[in-house]
Amino acid sequence: MDLDYVLHTYARDYTHFVKGNGARLFDESGRDYMDFGSGIAVCSVGYGNERLAKAISEQAYNLIHTSNLYGIEPQARLAKRLVELSGYDMRVFFANSGAEANEGALKIARKFGEQLGGIKRYQIITLDSSFHGRTISTLKATAQSKMHDYFGPYPDGFVYAKDLAEIPSKISDVTCAVLLELVQGEGGITPFKREEMLYLEKFLKAKNILLMIDEVQTGIYRSGELFASQKYGINPDVITTAKGLGGGVPIGAVMTTLKDIFVPGEHGSTFGGNFLSTRAGLEVLEILEEERSSGRLERTITYFKDKLQDLQKSYPEIFIEEVGLGLMRGLRMRDVESLEKFIKKAKENRVLILKSGKNTARFLPPLTITLEEMEEGFKRLEEVIGDLG
Repeated sequence: MDLDYVLHTYARDYTHFVKGNGARLFDESGRDYMDFGSGIAVCSVGYGNERLAKAISEQAYNLIHTSNLYGIEPQARLAKRLVELSGYDMRVFFANSGAEANEGALKIARKFGEQLGGIKRYQIITLDSSFHGRTISTLKATAQSKMHDYFGPYPDGFVYAKDLAEIPSKISDVTCAVLLELVQGEGGITPFKREEMLYLEKFLKAKNILLMIDEVQTGIYRSGELFASQKYGINPDVITTAKGLGGGVPIGAVMTTLKDIFVPGEHGSTFGGNFLSTRAGLEVLEILEEERSSGRLERTITYFKDKLQDLQKSYPEIFIEEVGLGLMRGLRMRDVESLEKFIKKAKENRVLILKSGKNTARFLPPLTITLEEMEEGFKRLEEVIGDLG
């Protein structure tokens, strides 16, 4: 039925999952799969989380949605928690996805450039191998030529740099912002160096150019802190986030130090920040802040990283290096053929992992994954290593 009625936008594997628990998914035959991808970093508190399910259920019985024409109490509370937990002096706009959050960031940058006076500043610099979304503007912000086929003409004003070091040479008198990921989710899971980011931040602030950090994937404790920006010690002008914030309920957010950049009518969203999504976000933040403050999250990160490094050291002929930050990690492989074989064999042995870039296996487990679940998942992975030679 899917093939008859749903647009073919995904190269789907037609395993039919019917329920989940913790880091496990179960198919219609009752077989369990260890999910080391967590719905592409979305199911941050795992599957079947009782606290999240209860919060969503209670909210659904009261109000799912009104509109943003009226006050939404959990929306205000969620914005307050994001600001408090981040330590950044910002205001928040809620959308439904990472792409919409990034669209909001682009509009903030363009209006900022318009308000500076003199020549209009509109150019935004992004990085090669980046990924910022699938709307027309965020596709153009994504510096991957393969993503640009068929859908032009695109809006002007995007300039691409090959790395952080090249950004200063790309700046012109019409540059208003730089948008980048601290760890490129689609570009090989390689974190940028802290000292390079600190230098870039200082350089941009001296030029009065916005530093905008796309934390759609790195945000919401995936790095070990609420935002990877905190780990880097930087103070962005704009942060975008989404994926893990709702634990599976669609939500995105753009946060900015430019607190009065928009006036009513200049930006908006029908569904964004409604009662259901923001109540889910509040519960997710509470669960994950407990994981962080108790030390459990850091122990989980260390254990998962160590297990990946053990794999790389044990099989250097298969895995070139282990990379990543927090629970956003990768194993670099020889080539794309090896990667595809690894992902396929892992799935056959009931472990779900993802691809990043040309030759990197991407691991994004639930942040609440247990020691037992990690042990079982890595045991299953080791069982398929012999088939990769």
